[in-house]
Amino acid sequence: MALEPLDGLLVVDLFAGSGALGIEALSRGARHAHFVERERGALAALETNLEALGLRDRTTIWKLDLERDLRPIRSVLAAADLVLLDPPYRKDLAAATVTVLAESKLLGTHARVIVEHHGKDVLPESIAGLKRTRQRRYGETVVSTYASAPG
Repeated sequence: MALEPLDGLLVVDLFAGSGALGIEALSRGARHAHFVERERGALAALETNLEALGLRDRTTIWKLDLERDLRPIRSVLAAADLVLLDPPYRKDLAAATVTVLAESKLLGTHARVIVEHHGKDVLPESIAGLKRTRQRRYGETVVSTYASAPG
Protein backbone atom coordinates (compact mmCIF):
# COMPACT_ATOMS: atom_id res chain seq x y z
CA MET A 1 0.00 0.00 0.00
CA ALA A 2 1.75 3.19 -1.16
CA LEU A 3 1.35 6.27 1.00
CA GLU A 4 2.07 9.91 0.26
CA PRO A 5 3.96 12.16 2.73
CA LEU A 6 2.09 12.18 6.01
CA ASP A 7 3.77 15.05 7.86
CA GLY A 8 2.25 15.58 11.29
CA LEU A 9 -0.69 13.19 10.92
CA LEU A 10 -2.16 11.01 13.64
CA VAL A 11 -2.47 7.47 12.26
CA VAL A 12 -4.39 4.44 13.49
CA ASP A 13 -3.32 1.02 12.18
CA LEU A 14 -6.18 -1.44 12.77
CA PHE A 15 -5.38 -5.17 12.49
CA ALA A 16 -1.77 -4.01 12.83
CA GLY A 17 -0.02 -7.37 12.72
CA SER A 18 3.73 -6.68 12.72
CA GLY A 19 3.04 -2.97 12.21
CA ALA A 20 4.17 -2.59 8.60
CA LEU A 21 1.53 -0.03 7.58
CA GLY A 22 1.83 2.15 10.66
CA ILE A 23 5.62 1.97 10.55
CA GLU A 24 5.53 3.08 6.91
CA ALA A 25 3.29 6.00 7.94
CA LEU A 26 5.76 7.00 10.66
CA SER A 27 8.63 6.82 8.14
CA ARG A 28 6.67 9.25 5.94
CA GLY A 29 6.31 11.82 8.70
CA ALA A 30 3.26 10.82 10.76
CA ARG A 31 3.67 12.28 14.25
CA HIS A 32 2.14 9.34 16.12
CA ALA A 33 0.70 5.92 15.30
CA HIS A 34 -1.76 3.88 17.32
CA PHE A 35 -1.46 0.16 16.59
CA VAL A 36 -4.44 -2.09 17.32
CA GLU A 37 -3.92 -5.86 17.38
CA ARG A 38 -5.24 -8.80 19.39
CA GLU A 39 -2.91 -11.69 18.53
CA ARG A 40 -0.10 -12.30 21.03
CA GLY A 41 2.49 -13.31 18.40
CA ALA A 42 1.74 -10.27 16.25
CA LEU A 43 1.97 -7.99 19.29
CA ALA A 44 5.39 -9.41 20.15
CA ALA A 45 6.60 -8.86 16.56
CA LEU A 46 5.17 -5.33 16.61
CA GLU A 47 6.98 -4.48 19.86
CA THR A 48 10.24 -5.90 18.49
CA ASN A 49 9.92 -3.94 15.23
CA LEU A 50 9.15 -0.64 16.96
CA GLU A 51 12.05 -1.04 19.40
CA ALA A 52 14.49 -2.04 16.63
CA LEU A 53 13.52 1.00 14.57
CA GLY A 54 13.58 3.40 17.52
CA LEU A 55 9.93 4.33 17.04
CA ARG A 56 8.40 3.25 20.36
CA ASP A 57 8.17 6.83 21.68
CA ARG A 58 5.91 7.81 18.76
CA THR A 59 3.48 4.93 19.19
CA THR A 60 0.71 3.51 21.33
CA ILE A 61 -0.19 -0.18 21.21
CA TRP A 62 -3.71 -1.36 21.97
CA LYS A 63 -4.42 -5.04 22.61
CA LEU A 64 -7.99 -5.09 21.44
CA ASP A 65 -10.38 -7.39 19.58
CA LEU A 66 -11.85 -5.13 16.91
CA GLU A 67 -14.53 -7.64 16.05
CA ARG A 68 -15.98 -7.17 19.52
CA ASP A 69 -15.61 -3.52 20.42
CA LEU A 70 -14.12 -0.28 19.08
CA ARG A 71 -15.26 1.83 22.05
CA PRO A 72 -11.93 1.73 23.96
CA ILE A 73 -10.31 3.65 21.09
CA ARG A 74 -13.24 6.02 20.46
CA SER A 75 -11.25 9.19 21.23
CA VAL A 76 -8.28 7.95 19.17
CA LEU A 77 -10.50 7.34 16.13
CA ALA A 78 -12.19 10.73 16.53
CA ALA A 79 -8.79 12.48 16.43
CA ALA A 80 -7.25 10.32 13.68
CA ASP A 81 -6.27 11.84 10.36
CA LEU A 82 -5.66 8.48 8.71
CA VAL A 83 -6.99 5.01 9.57
CA LEU A 84 -5.23 2.04 7.97
CA LEU A 85 -6.90 -1.37 7.75
CA ASP A 86 -5.32 -4.60 6.59
CA PRO A 87 -7.54 -7.29 8.11
CA PRO A 88 -6.99 -11.00 7.45
CA TYR A 89 -8.15 -11.82 3.93
CA ARG A 90 -11.29 -13.78 3.12
CA LYS A 91 -12.99 -13.28 6.46
CA ASP A 92 -15.28 -10.40 5.39
CA LEU A 93 -13.59 -8.18 7.97
CA ALA A 94 -12.68 -5.38 5.56
CA ALA A 95 -16.27 -4.53 4.61
CA ALA A 96 -17.55 -5.15 8.13
CA THR A 97 -14.94 -2.86 9.71
CA VAL A 98 -15.50 -0.03 7.21
CA THR A 99 -19.22 -0.34 7.87
CA VAL A 100 -18.78 -0.21 11.65
CA LEU A 101 -16.41 2.78 11.40
CA ALA A 102 -18.86 4.67 9.19
CA GLU A 103 -22.09 3.80 11.00
CA SER A 104 -20.69 4.28 14.50
CA LYS A 105 -19.74 7.88 13.74
CA LEU A 106 -16.45 7.28 15.59
CA LEU A 107 -14.32 8.92 12.89
CA GLY A 108 -13.68 12.64 12.73
CA THR A 109 -15.01 14.36 9.62
CA HIS A 110 -11.49 14.94 8.31
CA ALA A 111 -10.31 11.31 8.55
CA ARG A 112 -9.36 9.18 5.58
CA VAL A 113 -9.59 5.40 5.69
CA ILE A 114 -7.33 3.21 3.56
CA VAL A 115 -8.26 -0.46 3.33
CA GLU A 116 -6.11 -3.23 1.89
CA HIS A 117 -8.32 -6.20 1.00
CA HIS A 118 -8.67 -9.22 -1.24
CA GLY A 119 -10.00 -8.48 -4.73
CA LYS A 120 -12.96 -10.81 -4.19
CA ASP A 121 -14.08 -8.83 -1.14
CA VAL A 122 -16.74 -6.33 -2.14
CA LEU A 123 -16.60 -3.05 -0.24
CA PRO A 124 -19.36 -0.44 -0.51
CA GLU A 125 -18.85 2.62 -2.69
CA SER A 126 -20.31 4.76 0.07
CA ILE A 127 -21.78 4.16 3.48
CA ALA A 128 -23.00 6.37 6.30
CA GLY A 129 -20.94 9.45 5.48
CA LEU A 130 -17.89 7.71 3.98
CA LYS A 131 -17.36 7.67 0.22
CA ARG A 132 -14.79 5.64 -1.67
CA THR A 133 -12.56 8.16 -3.43
CA ARG A 134 -10.03 5.81 -4.96
CA GLN A 135 -9.52 2.13 -5.63
CA ARG A 136 -6.43 0.41 -7.05
CA ARG A 137 -5.84 -3.26 -7.84
CA TYR A 138 -2.45 -4.93 -7.36
CA GLY A 139 -2.87 -8.55 -8.46
CA GLU A 140 -5.30 -10.16 -6.01
CA THR A 141 -4.99 -7.23 -3.60
CA VAL A 142 -7.13 -4.09 -3.77
CA VAL A 143 -6.52 -0.82 -1.92
CA SER A 144 -9.65 1.27 -1.34
CA THR A 145 -9.53 4.82 0.03
CA TYR A 146 -12.48 6.44 1.80
CA ALA A 147 -13.10 10.00 2.92
CA SER A 148 -16.01 11.85 4.46
CA ALA A 149 -18.76 12.41 1.93
CA PRO A 150 -19.77 16.06 1.52
CA GLY A 151 -23.08 17.08 2.95
